[in-house]
Amino acid sequence: MLAVDTNVLVRLLARDDVSQVRAAEASITKGAWVSQLVLAETLWVLDSVYDLSRAQIATAVQMLLNHKDLCLQDADVVAAALAHFRGRPAVEFSECLVLEIAKKAGHLPVATFDRNVAKLVNVQRLG
Repeated sequence: MLAVDTNVLVRLLARDDVSQVRAAEASITKGAWVSQLVLAETLWVLDSVYDLSRAQIATAVQMLLNHKDLCLQDADVVAAALAHFRGRPAVEFSECLVLEIAKKAGHLPVATFDRNVAKLVNVQRLG
């Protein structure tokens, strides 16, 4: 199965370059794998470059989870991170993803200096 890079995923979501969107769509028709790193980078681009709102970011993640041709690395982890993200307006998606990756790996709690992140279950604030 083909793995996609951040710029391919951004084109699929942003749809801002017609020829690249067509090429991206054609490349994934037989299935494509999306790593958690590519997902996190993509969401950072959508937030910082395209200025998408939290709701739009959540919708983008849900669309990727439901996409017929995309296979997200540990989709269950991504779905759990999305649930945290939707429930905590002061926490970024990547922070929720870090927590869920650590949880699946059996390495809890997650240590942080961030007061908002520390409000999540299984997160310990340092300092």
